[in-house]
Amino acid sequence: MKKLILTLVAALGIAGGAQAAVGGLVALDKAPVDTTNQASLQNGAKLFVNYCLGCHSAAFMRFNRLKDIGLSDQEIKDNLLFTTDKVGETMVSAIDPKQAKSWFGANPPDLTVIARSRAGAGGSGADYLYTFLRTFYRDDTKATGWNNLVFPSVGMPHALWQLQGERRAILETVEVHGQNTQVFKGWETISQGTMSTQEYDQAVGDLVNFLQWMGEPAQNTRIRVGVGVLIFLGIFILIAWRLNAAFWKDVK
Repeated sequence: MKKLILTLVAALGIAGGAQAAVGGLVALDKAPVDTTNQASLQNGAKLFVNYCLGCHSAAFMRFNRLKDIGLSDQEIKDNLLFTTDKVGETMVSAIDPKQAKSWFGANPPDLTVIARSRAGAGGSGADYLYTFLRTFYRDDTKATGWNNLVFPSVGMPHALWQLQGERRAILETVEVHGQNTQVFKGWETISQGTMSTQEYDQAVGDLVNFLQWMGEPAQNTRIRVGVGVLIFLGIFILIAWRLNAAFWKDVK
């Protein structure tokens, strides 16, 4: 029993350490998630295929499942099939895992359920991803040339930098409880991207919306069926209550 308790305590300690390790310099922003917005999901799918699928897989998602967000097989074939020729195939990246580990220090994670796995006390997984993808900055001390406020020293480069542009984070070192801590003060623009700040935030919101949907494609159906079941049970309970009253009305 003692071994079990010690094991649980150690596991909690490791989990806490992992959470602290990815603790960033800014609070998480609320992601504009709406998995019923098909236009947003379709744009997010396009961004995912064009900017994420080159390194990251979504091995538990098939291309033909995108029909659930309003795309036809032909639209999927014409616009989204870059790593396979069949719409029934899964979204697997073509990158060589050995090369990826050599380039980034680790094989890029699968993104099928990334929006669910990144949830924490600071916000949902969608909030994490939304803030993460908007807080990259140039850092010449890193191998990739990039760093991130949400995940300091991340091995991933800024895949969307051409859209957002290049920025440098203004960080100030202050002493907190006897320890030097960096505090984020603002941004310094190096070069403009092809999108304005508002357009980029909207694009990232669409991408995160798609990642949220991909983590549970049946979520909207589940909610719709659940509401129908609750309405049915409510009506059935009312009928059962009235039948019970009718059966027992003459019993003293």
